[in-house]
Order: sequence, then structure tokens, then C-alpha cells
Amino acid sequence: MPPDTLTIAPNTPASRAPVEVLDLSIVIVNWNTQHVIVDCLESVLANLGELSAEVIVIDNASTDDSVQVITERFPKVQLIANDANRGFAAANNQGMRIAGGQYVLLLNPDTVVLDDVFEKTLDYARRHPDVGVVGCQVMESAQVVQRTCFRFPSPLNTLMWVSGALSWLPLSRIAGRAAYGPWNRLDEREVDVVSGMFMLVRRDVIEQVGLMDEAYFVFAEEADWCYRFRSTGWRCVFAPVGRIMHVDGGSKSTEQASVKMYVEIQKSLLLFHRKHLGWSRWALTKFLFSTTMVTRLLWWSLWATLGVGRQSGHKANQSAAAVRFQWTGKEPAW
Repeated sequence: MPPDTLTIAPNTPASRAPVEVLDLSIVIVNWNTQHVIVDCLESVLANLGELSAEVIVIDNASTDDSVQVITERFPKVQLIANDANRGFAAANNQGMRIAGGQYVLLLNPDTVVLDDVFEKTLDYARRHPDVGVVGCQVMESAQVVQRTCFRFPSPLNTLMWVSGALSWLPLSRIAGRAAYGPWNRLDEREVDVVSGMFMLVRRDVIEQVGLMDEAYFVFAEEADWCYRFRSTGWRCVFAPVGRIMHVDGGSKSTEQASVKMYVEIQKSLLLFHRKHLGWSRWALTKFLFSTTMVTRLLWWSLWATLGVGRQSGHKANQSAAAVRFQWTGKEPAW
């Protein structure tokens, strides 16, 4: 099937739903996750209950057997197979343009649906008409709740990330502020950003605010979207009324992909700062990246030379790619 080529500006209203409106449209973006998307789709279809719903998968030019497997095993799933990797935001937009649900759910392929999460989250959204987007509880295991949702990017939050403070002290109110510090994700809370792993969004909100900004290839697209939701008066809420399981290893975990991803994160954060926070904060964040990545490169190169740590060489490669991007604008290929 050829890729969807319809273009729509991210900050203008999206096209309206078809006449036959469903309860829910579930949009899943896939890139080389054949080993996990089967379990995801099976759990999705098994948990729709009495909802009128559709499932739309956008494949971003996977090189594994994803398209063939989905086509053969899930004939009821709508599949768009792109001939190039268009990025997470653009692919989600493809799905949302053809979605016919009153609510649209963006769901990661490396997840398994638990309980009655669709009905419970939809019920919550319907009972709270001022909420534009809802996130659910995400489990890493049967006992561990994943720390989803986060604050909007800022120079301070960026510094906590690039310095390693967020990783070292995730429960700190200062070092871990970008991820809401000690919050355990057991209670309902209004948040800056609902994680894109599970985002239930009202169609009328999408029509008002527009689709995702396709300038973000991957990362921070949900932050940009939530920023626009909140700027127009809609609340973004984490509501642990239902759960999903996040399965480890859903993304293509090659070294080159993770090096590229490391650069894309910085690229997206800089874009967010320039678009929403102004040139001065963009310049400050650019300075933070440029200086800390050089320090990181020297540190991990030293450890790699000494043969200390299995990941030292890989982290040095990440840092080198980041320095090259910050100084020359050159990005590594996927």
C-alpha cells in the first residue's frame, strides 16, 4: 500500500471524522518491531470489549517481516506501509487523518494492554470534558510502575538530563524535576506532558489544535502537542484507572540507531526551545549541549581507551555524534 501523502499543517485544524463515528481509533506506529507488535495487537483486539473501534498501524519502512506478519495475522487491522521512515510524528498524523473515532489513542507497539484499559480510560475522559489528553498507568513488571509523564523541556531540565543528575537522583525534587521527582504514579495528577506511549486524545481537541508537528522526527513531539493543548485551555492528565505493560526491547536496538536517537533527542529539544521558549533559552540550551557533550566525549573516550566498561565505546560514539551535530549540524544516518 502506498504511503499517505496528504499534507496538513500541524498547527491548523485536522480534517473532520467520517460520518460514521466510532468510539475509538487506535493508532500504532511500527518500525522493526515484528517481535513485539504481534503480542500488542493480540492484546488490543482481545480488550476492545463492546466498544466500536478500529486499529490503524503505520509502518515506517520496516526491514523485518512486520508488514507481512500484520497483513497475514490481523486482516481487520488497517495498515499503511510507508516506503520511507517518516518519523514518529508524521506517521501518527497519517493514522489520525483517516481515524474515525470520537477519541484517538496513540499506542506504542512495545506494549501489552491489560485489564479494561480502553473502556476505563474512555469513561474517565467522558466524565472530565475539560481534559484533552489522558495517560494511563504503565507497568515495567507486575510490581514496578514505570515513571511516565514529564515536565515541559527547559534549560534547567535539560541540564539535569545531560549532567546525569536525572539518572543518578531520579527521586530528587530538583535533579529529578523533569520526571516529577518522587511521584510514584499511583494517583491521578495533572501533568505537563502525557507520554506518547499511551495518549488518549479527544477528536474535537485535535480539530481545534491540529496534528503533531512533523518537524519533530522522534522525541518531544508529544511535549509540543501537550504544550499546544494546554495553551488553548485543555488539561493533560495522568489517570491510573487502567494499565498497560511496557515490554522491554520494542525498538530497533542497534548501536547506530541508538546513536542516531541520541542526536535526535537533542535536535528535538532544541526545536522545542526555539519554538516555544524563545531564542535566549534556545541559545542557553545549545550552549549546554555543546559543552557537556565535549566533556562527555573526553570522559568516555578515556574509559574506552583503558578498556573499562562494555558500554564506554558506545557512549563515546554517542557523544562524538552529538558534538558533530552541535558544531556542524551533520546528523548520523539511520
